[in-house]
Amino acid sequence: MSSLSLNLAFRYLRSNRGGVFSFTSFLAILGLIIGVSSLIIVMSVMNGFERELQNKILGVVPHAIIKSDTPIQEYESIVDQLNQSDSVISSAPYIELQGLISSNESSRGVNIVGIDEVLEPSISILPENMLVGDIKDLQQDNSIIIGSWLASHLDINIGDSVSITTSDIKTTLLGSFPQSIQLKVVGLYELRSELDQALVLISHSLAQKIKIIDSSSTYSIRLKTDDLFMADKIARDAFYTIEDNLISNNYFEVVTWKSTHGTLFEAIKFEKILIGLMLFLIIGVASILVLSTIIMTVKSKEREIGILKTIGANNSQLVKIFLFQGILVSSIGIFFGLILGLVVTVNLDSLVALLETINNRGMLDAYFINYFPYHFDVYQIVWICFISFIFSLLSSLIPAMRVNRLDPIEILRHE
Repeated sequence: MSSLSLNLAFRYLRSNRGGVFSFTSFLAILGLIIGVSSLIIVMSVMNGFERELQNKILGVVPHAIIKSDTPIQEYESIVDQLNQSDSVISSAPYIELQGLISSNESSRGVNIVGIDEVLEPSISILPENMLVGDIKDLQQDNSIIIGSWLASHLDINIGDSVSITTSDIKTTLLGSFPQSIQLKVVGLYELRSELDQALVLISHSLAQKIKIIDSSSTYSIRLKTDDLFMADKIARDAFYTIEDNLISNNYFEVVTWKSTHGTLFEAIKFEKILIGLMLFLIIGVASILVLSTIIMTVKSKEREIGILKTIGANNSQLVKIFLFQGILVSSIGIFFGLILGLVVTVNLDSLVALLETINNRGMLDAYFINYFPYHFDVYQIVWICFISFIFSLLSSLIPAMRVNRLDPIEILRHE
């Protein structure tokens, strides 16, 4: 009887006029295709954005910083000891300043970072993202590297000079005033993130001169760890291994990426949840269409149900007919939704390029990332398909159970 139930489910799925699907079945399948594909596209793109931001921003922003309010003496010995920790991939001196960068055309507030140009490749992805020049060009006197977006904003290029004004006070015979120095642009980097407009790099030795400390001192040490989410514990554990005589005269504080950029990633996760819930409403609507399809099928096939009951079909066998119909509708919708979602996601950049050509304007010009990154999370995709199937199955089961209440005598009497 199971094969008969399946055959009848296939027949009921089709239109009475000989079409492939009845109109209500088509709407239910279409709703599931739209819902499943939309969820896969949006969640995969948001996964891609999250991963891209993590790679770009956290590839440059220190995982953890051990900082002091007074100069850290003999920092090279401390760096050597920190690097001996199993969970610390690399560490390097780090001096951070707030300032204003100015050209003849414009100015902008920036975060000025003094780095060790030799150690930088082991702790940051910036050297891999140099658009022009090399990170080691910072060894030149009074040199600076800036983001490509900032260079465009200031209307400057390689070899041009910029003025850097910091909040550090310089005292002369004429009085006290903020320090201002002229620097030559020796390199441009491009991360396609918010850092391109706010982060500028100078050599650690130049930062030492600005802060007026000796060459063996720094103000903080940045760490790259093997676990982003355990960076705080790793930094503290590594710090406790430093010999007391090297740190006894300083007050130290451990700061991780979570305090500077944690809210950004939390916001992305919240948006994923919110958008996911909104898109699941589409699947909810599709499930209602599945429910309507089965209700209408049961109503239109009452005479056949009555005949089947009179020839010995039990309620369980009849329920299977309409349950199978719901399973067929949901399986077809979820399958094609899955295929459509994967295909569109992979070709999203091409589709956007086509729309830009038609509209004759860039759709992503206002954003730092001018492409759609994506990442397929297999577990997430399986979960989307599973939840969609369960919704549809429940929507099929409710009207299918109505068959149990149909009396064949009453049905056939009114025919």
